Order: sequence, then C-alpha cells, then structure tokens
Amino acid sequence: MKVAVIGTGSWGTAVAWLLAQNAHEVRAWSHGQATADAINTTQRNPRYLTDLDLTGITSSTSFEEVCEGARAVIMVTPSVNVREVAEQLKPHISCDTPVVMLSKGIERETGMLLTEICADVFGSGQLIAALSGPNHAEEVSRGLPAATVVASDDAVCAEFVADLFRNDFFRVYTSDDVCGVELCAASKNIIAIANGISAGMGYGDNTSAVIMTRGLAEMSRLVIALGGNPLTCMGLAGMGDLIATCSSRHSRNRSLGELIAQGGTLAQFEERTHMVAEGAHAALSVTDLARKKGVDLPIANAVRAVLWEGRPPADMLDELMLRPPKPELEGLR
Repeated sequence: MKVAVIGTGSWGTAVAWLLAQNAHEVRAWSHGQATADAINTTQRNPRYLTDLDLTGITSSTSFEEVCEGARAVIMVTPSVNVREVAEQLKPHISCDTPVVMLSKGIERETGMLLTEICADVFGSGQLIAALSGPNHAEEVSRGLPAATVVASDDAVCAEFVADLFRNDFFRVYTSDDVCGVELCAASKNIIAIANGISAGMGYGDNTSAVIMTRGLAEMSRLVIALGGNPLTCMGLAGMGDLIATCSSRHSRNRSLGELIAQGGTLAQFEERTHMVAEGAHAALSVTDLARKKGVDLPIANAVRAVLWEGRPPADMLDELMLRPPKPELEGLR
C-alpha cells in the first residue's frame, strides 16, 4: 500500500526504508528540495544515513504529492514543528487515514501531547496513533532485531499500524495507553541528557544506574499524574527506550549531555550534528507540565537548569546527591 512519511531526518529516513522493506510504496516529504532531489536521483539521503539504499522511495517537498492515495501518514518531524506541519497536512488527509506520530515531545505553550495536537488540528474523529520504543535509526536501518509499541485509543487502528511496520526483524506490540507512551517518549530524552552529563564528567556505571532508575521513577510519577498506566513505564516506550537512549553511542541526547559536561553548548551540538536534541526542548515543556500538575521531577529540573538557566553541571549532580532522602517508591503507589 502507499504510505506517506513526513520528514527525512535520520529516523524518518530509517522508517521510510523499513516500510519499503515491507513492500509498501513509500513517499517521503522532505523539508528541502535538495534532499528530495537527491533521494529521487541517487536513492540516498545526502545528510542522514548517507549509505542507506533508498531504492523505490520517492520524495517531494509537496504535502499534496506525498499524501495522495496514502493509506497511512507517518509524522517524523521535530516536535516543535508538529502543529505547523499538521496544519499544512490537514487539507490532504481524510479522517479515516491513520496519522502515526513518531516524534517525541510536548507542546510547551499548551502542555499538549503530540497526538493531542493532531486531534486538535485534524479533528476528534481522526485516527491517530503513537509509535515509540528503543529504535535507533542507525540499527533499524541495518535490519538488526528491534521492537517497539504502537498506542492508539482505537484498537483496530493500533493493529493496522502494527501490521504496517511489523516484519521479521522489527517486532511491534500494541497498547491503548497513548498518554503513557507519549510521556515516556518525551521524558526519557531528558534523562539521557543527564546520563550524558554524568559520563562526560567521568562518573561511572553506578551513577548511570542511579540516573536511569530514578529517572524511571520520575517518568512514572508524571504518567500517573496525567492518567496514564504506570506499567507502560516498564515497557518498550519506557524502560526499553530509556536504556537505549541513556547507554547508546547513537543517542543524540546522551551525546549532548557529554558535550555540555565538557563545556559545549546546545547551539554547538545542533550545528555540528544538523539534528534537534529533543530532550533539550522537552526539559522545558515536561517540567512546565509537571509543575502545573504538582509532580516532582528533580533530574528533569536539574537538566533544565543546566541547559537553559546557566547552572554548572557539577552543581547539578551535587544538588541531586544532597537532596533530602525519601522513601524509594514515594508517589508510585
């Protein structure tokens, strides 16, 4: 079937390739004409995953061309652009065409999840799903075994999307906890930045394990506060993606943290990689939302202070270690 992929960054490119391996006709929307032309003429993305063979995938800068006849629309744009892109997509998508959100984040101005933005733009009748898991583009594009979860309020939609992506090396589970999956997706990137800062300062595995487990507790408290299922945090979108994002050399958010620990800046990172570190923006939107809900997120707040308020990384870690001790499972029962 025809599938539209909106975005040709590293993850969008890998997803387009993955769907093409499943014998779907893939059309990819690119922000720049040069990228679209290169994909069409050389079957390569000139900036991301440049060695990946994109034979059979066509690209365009026109939403109308990409979405015409598509049975599903996969959104893989930076989270800060989701509303703008959705508004441009709206005239070209019918309400029975599933929109699948692969971007990760929260809209800061409204506190909306990205699927909620889609419902706001497209209308409450639109079929919408969110897909998230430990899925580094560099490994998915090599066909290495991986798994993910797709969440939707509509069980038929969730299963349809799962079938769209599922193959011998990419296993897909389904969930009805859209809130939990999206909150985990946004929050784990912040924890990965903290883990990168720790590694960049020379701390070891013990410190990394503390950041990941206490980060998981923060994610769980936020999911509970917003009505999601805390068990989602133990699954692929939660613990699975958290481990991969905090530990992998492919993780842009962990890499950002390492750079910050060594005196670099967010601007330098994005200029060097041509990528958006979603965790940096999530550090603002997630902590804003948590404060409105009265949820304590000490690690996320510390990352926010370092990235956006000029706090030295060493002070962040000292402050976290010297916080008054509490019961380990406080706020999780």
